Amino acid sequence: MYIPFSELPPQARLWVYQANRPFTEAEQAEIKPLLERFATEWSSHGKGLQASAELLHDRFLVLANNEDATAASGCSIDASVKFVRELEQRFSVSFFDRTQLAFLKDEQVQVVGMQELKGKVAAGEIDKNTLYYDTLVNNYGDLQQAWPKPAGNSWLSRYF
Repeated sequence: MYIPFSELPPQARLWVYQANRPFTEAEQAEIKPLLERFATEWSSHGKGLQASAELLHDRFLVLANNEDATAASGCSIDASVKFVRELEQRFSVSFFDRTQLAFLKDEQVQVVGMQELKGKVAAGEIDKNTLYYDTLVNNYGDLQQAWPKPAGNSWLSRYF
């Protein structure tokens, strides 16, 4: 069962996938109905999930499920990964490159490769207060309240 993204409960579980490039407006218009259809059809052991899906900041694919209603099973999570892989092929994009980190700088999403991070920190371009889009955020409430969050409040804190 599809739930509008803005109506998810705070405890809804999230899976966040970061694209290696921003989507164009035309691509976003094409993706939106695909996301809604997936969320509508997404199920666990034959039982429909209370799910939603959204593309945020032209780059982040977020799948969500209200686990209080029905928990996602291994098979349903596998189905979501298959869906994300299909989007990758259809739009020639990668959602599984975890070496790219996204920060909010000058009101824009800026991506920094892991290999560049130490140099950017040393140069003062990234500090503990730089807002970071942590793809490890796992519930809707945290996404709404603290995303992006200061890099120093994430797993990146070891760099400061």
